[in-house]
Amino acid sequence: MNQTELFDNIVKKRSFLCVGLDSEIEKIPSFLLKEKDPVFEFNKRIIDATHKYSVAYKPNVAFYECYGSKGWATLEATVRYIKENYPDIFVIADAKRGDIGNTSKMYAKAFLENMPFDALTVAPYMGEDSVTPFLSYKDKWVVLLTLTSNKGAVDFQYHNEDGIKLFERVLSVSQKWGTINNMMYVVGATRAETLKDIRKIVPDHFLLVPGVGAQGGSLQEVARYGMNSKCGLLVNSSRGIIFADSTQNFDKIAGEKAHEMQIEMETYLSERNLI
Repeated sequence: MNQTELFDNIVKKRSFLCVGLDSEIEKIPSFLLKEKDPVFEFNKRIIDATHKYSVAYKPNVAFYECYGSKGWATLEATVRYIKENYPDIFVIADAKRGDIGNTSKMYAKAFLENMPFDALTVAPYMGEDSVTPFLSYKDKWVVLLTLTSNKGAVDFQYHNEDGIKLFERVLSVSQKWGTINNMMYVVGATRAETLKDIRKIVPDHFLLVPGVGAQGGSLQEVARYGMNSKCGLLVNSSRGIIFADSTQNFDKIAGEKAHEMQIEMETYLSERNLI
C-alpha cells in the first residue's frame, strides 16, 4: 500500500483513525474467557465493529509475545483475519524493533514477510544500517520512532546540539533512507503543538500519532498542527475504544466510540477540503 492508496482510503472512509489492539486478557470481558482463544475472539469482535470507521489497526506486539507461542498464534490470527476480511485496512505491527543489520533483516522477515503486516514501528537509535533492512520490502512501511509522549522523552529526544534537537535530527537524516511511500513517523499527541515544527521538516510524510483519548491528547490540535494536503495523519486510539465497555455489548460500544472519532475526523478533513 503506497501513500496514494492510504489517502484514498482516508477519503473513502472520511477517517484517519487507527485502532490500537493492545488487548490485555485481564481487561477483556470475562465471558470471553470460555473461548478457545479469548483474545482473538475479543479482537475479532472489535475489528468487525470498528472497521467501517478505521483505516488502520495497530496491535502492540508486547501484549501478545508475553504469552509465548500462544500469544504469537493470536497475533498472527488477528492480522490474517483483518487481511482476509478487510484487505483495504492498513495494519501496523507496533514492535519497536531495531538492531544491527542482519538482526533487523530477521525482524523484517518475521513481520513483513511471514506475517502480512503493512508496517512496523522501528527504533532509529542504531542508525541507517539498522533501519534499511525494513525498507527493502515493496509496498511495506517503516514507522520510525521520533517524538514520544512518555515522561522520559525529555531525557534524550529533546537534547539540543547546535540548535538542533535530537528528534529533529532523526527527522532530517532519516529522509535520506526512505520516501513518503515507505516511511512515516511516530509523534505523540500529547505534544501536538510540536507538530507545527515537525511539519517544517517533513511536510509530506505520514505521521502516526498515539496518545489521543485516554492519554490526554487533543484530536483537534493534532489535526490543526499536523494535517497536510494528503491528510498525512493516522491517529491511534486504543483503550478509549477497545475497553470502553466490558459487558456483552462491548463490541457495539467500541463501534460507537470509533464512530464518534470518525465523525470528528470528518469535520477536520472537510475543513481542509480533503473530502
